[in-house]
Amino acid sequence: MSSSDFRQIAVRTDSGKAERLFRAAVSAFCSLTRPSRREIGQLEDLTLPLFDNVSVESRRYVAAALSECEYAPAALVRRLCEEPVDIAAPLLIRSRAVSDIDLIALIGRHGLPHARAIARRKDLNPTIADLIRALERPTLVRVREPDANPITADKIAPVSTKAASEEPARERAAGIAAENARRRLRSMMRTGDEAAATDPFTGADTYVKLRETALTGNAAFFQTALADALDIDFSIARSLTANQNYATLLAALRSLDLNEDRAFLITVAVYPSQFPHPQAIRTFLDRYRLLHRDAAQDKVRLWKAETLSKVVRDAAPANSDARTVSNSDDAAASSGLRASSRK
Repeated sequence: MSSSDFRQIAVRTDSGKAERLFRAAVSAFCSLTRPSRREIGQLEDLTLPLFDNVSVESRRYVAAALSECEYAPAALVRRLCEEPVDIAAPLLIRSRAVSDIDLIALIGRHGLPHARAIARRKDLNPTIADLIRALERPTLVRVREPDANPITADKIAPVSTKAASEEPARERAAGIAAENARRRLRSMMRTGDEAAATDPFTGADTYVKLRETALTGNAAFFQTALADALDIDFSIARSLTANQNYATLLAALRSLDLNEDRAFLITVAVYPSQFPHPQAIRTFLDRYRLLHRDAAQDKVRLWKAETLSKVVRDAAPANSDARTVSNSDDAAASSGLRASSRK
């Protein structure tokens, strides 16, 4: 089917049944080698109003077709990804139109079914892979029931219960880490309004702390304040101001919804050499005005995901250390027993 065929379908007023038009429009679009932005917009304008009126089979067909399409329309792909996994799976596994931020949001909303499909993507972001591994371990968050008949100390056999006492401790420690990871993931998926409503460190207080720490000239003070404001790891906040330009800092400030005057004051305090003349200031203001807040918040969510990934990765060494300490205590106790027996 040629490009002209697709255009005729897209502008046809007597569309007939929604089912046939939905499939035909997507089939025609997928046959285009390099669709224009106008054609991508036409497909979205045509198919999205029909979406609720087509069958599951048609949605499954369209999802499979668009999963192989290099220039798939993002809005239609995102709508299909919100469907149950038996429909969305081809897009979750293969589509290039689904960004890392989209994948994280889908995991937060749909949980393991979508996460398992996403895990099959080639070249999956390691951060997302870590999140999926944390969600894949539900047994680590078991809550032990309180013992109705507690065992007294004189009834415990010192040798036979050593392994049994270590295992619940390891499970509890790993369970706490996994549950914290899930909680961070859920909070990371909040919308900007919800986050602003629940975060006590917003508005003027955020700006004042960022401004005052930036004006001290001490980079570590400002990086700490930035990490607190964005709820990210300090190492990530430090990397945002370690670049030679202020592009990443711009996104961070935009996500906090600071106006351009406040954002400029903080940026010039951190990067004074970047503004040697008025034109540099004008360039900053233009870039800040053109940076959409949603795009900036997407970047912050990715930084939060990196923070969460670090927490998940650090959980295993912590458990290993706990086992080492436990083993050391057991060894010391055994030595004490042997010494007592020799006496």
